Amino acid sequence: MKEKTDFLVIGSGIAGLSFALQAAAHGKVAVVTKRDISESATNYAQGGIATVSSEDDTFDAHVQDTLVAGAGICHEDVVRMVVEEGPQVIRNLIDWGVQFTKSGDDYDLTREGGHSARRILHAEDITGREIERALVAAAKKHENITIYENHIAIDLVTESKVMKQKLEHNRCLGAHVLDKESGVVRTFAARITLLASGGAGKVYLYTCNPDVATGDGVAMAYRAGATIANMEFMQFHPTTLYHPNARSFLISEAVRGEGAILKRRDGTAFMEKYHHLKDLAPRDIVARAIDNEMKTYGDDCVYLDIRHRGAEYITSRFPNIYQTCLEYGIDMTTEMLPVVPAAHYLCGGVQVDFNAETDIKHLYAIGEVAFTGLHGGNRLASNSLLEAAVYAGRAYEHAVQILKDEQFSFPQIPEWDAGTATNSDEMVVVSQNWDEIRRFMWNYVGIVRSDKRLARAMRRIELIQDEIEEYYWNFIVTSDLIELRNIATVAQLIVACAQMRKESRGLNYNIDYPGVDDVNWKRDTHIKKKF
Repeated sequence: MKEKTDFLVIGSGIAGLSFALQAAAHGKVAVVTKRDISESATNYAQGGIATVSSEDDTFDAHVQDTLVAGAGICHEDVVRMVVEEGPQVIRNLIDWGVQFTKSGDDYDLTREGGHSARRILHAEDITGREIERALVAAAKKHENITIYENHIAIDLVTESKVMKQKLEHNRCLGAHVLDKESGVVRTFAARITLLASGGAGKVYLYTCNPDVATGDGVAMAYRAGATIANMEFMQFHPTTLYHPNARSFLISEAVRGEGAILKRRDGTAFMEKYHHLKDLAPRDIVARAIDNEMKTYGDDCVYLDIRHRGAEYITSRFPNIYQTCLEYGIDMTTEMLPVVPAAHYLCGGVQVDFNAETDIKHLYAIGEVAFTGLHGGNRLASNSLLEAAVYAGRAYEHAVQILKDEQFSFPQIPEWDAGTATNSDEMVVVSQNWDEIRRFMWNYVGIVRSDKRLARAMRRIELIQDEIEEYYWNFIVTSDLIELRNIATVAQLIVACAQMRKESRGLNYNIDYPGVDDVNWKRDTHIKKKF
């Protein structure tokens, strides 16, 4: 089954939908999403979106905060561009119907770790849900946008792939996509293809990401020949609710931003000995501090205490977090919240330029799937939604101009060929490898790493990759098999980049190289598939 479209968007969070809503004025847009359209990382973002909107704040201050958090390897030109274009994308979001929380006539601004000023716009403590609600509503109304729910992209189609030879200037032509409900593989021929597929938290055993975060875009782009960068920088959110029945519920950075204090079980605050900003230190430092406290004292978690702010303030400022914790039997107005770190945000990804284009022509990447240079070695809180919205606008403008300047005819893209593949009766292979990858990534490639741990992880992933490749080509593709193949690829990329970086910078902490090496490593890691 073949579909033709001007713009193919893979993913339905703030990155994909912001692009789709702008591109739809210039052609037909197909939005492919793995589950229902609202199931994205954006929908789960609690804290907010950072931008300069107060007389007490400046672009220079936001830039400096980002550079400090990024541990010396942010691309400063990118940082400044994103920060300075922030106010306009906020206006775009408001025009699309996003309703940020106000205090009187002005927007209520909060503060999060690493920020020197209050600059976080939020919608109570469900900012992402409000953004997603507005963008989904706008997309569903647009006559030029067609939404394909419960569809998962299998692989990108490129000229090199069609012509079966390596081309110096490869071009993306679309993608093969599995309709999960019918089992039919659709072939989408597209003039422009956008990866907005989100992150890869499910590569780890413990994550606060939704189940869809299996690194699909990074894996597909790598297989297609795009450059991948800085995969060693996986951010672990310091404060995920620790409860046997809680499925990775995130306690927003904004809770510490509004005065919550991290404490041990006995009530002792500990962040002062790790950083001068104490509980408002950047996330990498806070996550390592918690990890060290847990290992030092043999505890399963630490605690977040905001009781001193009073019940009225807590319930009005954090209504969703308060209610969810209450459902688990924890009253954050009278009790400390048990928390642990969990895999949260991938700071590396598919390398793109200022316009979000990859080194494969007509293939763009926006949001967590992309490496722009903004985050460096550690993402500053609430910069991710900002980055996605800014790059959506830049990608849209560049793509539209490309289509005006270049003559484009849809090539003959081959339909998906299942060959002699059969239905599998051994799905235990998928579940076993899935569990094994996530467990050794947590144990060997987590918050604290070593050369030995990384070598063990690489040996395991290479064996598993062989098993997956044999299994993949022998059996008819399923959503589970596609995701397993992708998390295995992403895991290998994370390990490979971590092995390259012989220092401890930002989110990559290796006990064999405890210091920062600016002489040799004030730069990015890059990896590209060898054909």
